[in-house]
Amino acid sequence: MAVNKEAYLAISSELRSNGVTLVAVSKTKPASDILQLYELGQRDFGENYVQELVDKAAQLPADIRWHFIGHLQSNKVKFIAPFVHLVHGVDSLKLLQEINKQALKQAKVIDCLLQVYIAKEETKFGLDEKELEELLEYLQKEQPLKNIRIRGFMGMASFSDNPVQVRDEFRQLRNLYNQYQSLSSAAFQIDTLSMGMSGDYKIAMEEGSNMVRIGSLLFGERTRPV
Repeated sequence: MAVNKEAYLAISSELRSNGVTLVAVSKTKPASDILQLYELGQRDFGENYVQELVDKAAQLPADIRWHFIGHLQSNKVKFIAPFVHLVHGVDSLKLLQEINKQALKQAKVIDCLLQVYIAKEETKFGLDEKELEELLEYLQKEQPLKNIRIRGFMGMASFSDNPVQVRDEFRQLRNLYNQYQSLSSAAFQIDTLSMGMSGDYKIAMEEGSNMVRIGSLLFGERTRPV
């Protein structure tokens, strides 16, 4: 399936009118597909694989805002630190420390989202509510990491046909976002709630998401399992 330009124009208009940022999830898709959406005005793209992201960033326009939305291993942070716009899936202090270390080498501050576990599935990564509380307390009290900035939270709902369950999970994350939005220090600028994908972004928007990650509606199904 080629890039669905009509779907992109309709979805991007819908999101823009609601103040929601669209991250076009381009994992496994060729640079030529990304360029088609770029030429329509899209600038935020999401990738799951470090090497794929590095390769694409080298051959595509420099003003693209690259979001890393996969599970990031600490030993691979150094490859994306020079150019990544936002890291979505941070779920440990260890990973934050490594992002901070690599950001320092680049003399920059890297924006991050903390991934919170909200799904009723074992396959999802993320912090539970207690781990989130402990990590935020540590960052607020110690303020040891000068080269990262927590911009908000990311979460993935269960892969379920039950919209009530999906809505409840999104609402749980929205409540946490509201609870911690007032945190203030150099390490925090909490203004981003990233939740919602192709199958559930409308519910996510209704529950307060201001950033959604959409792939298959724009690019078609993946060419390899993820």
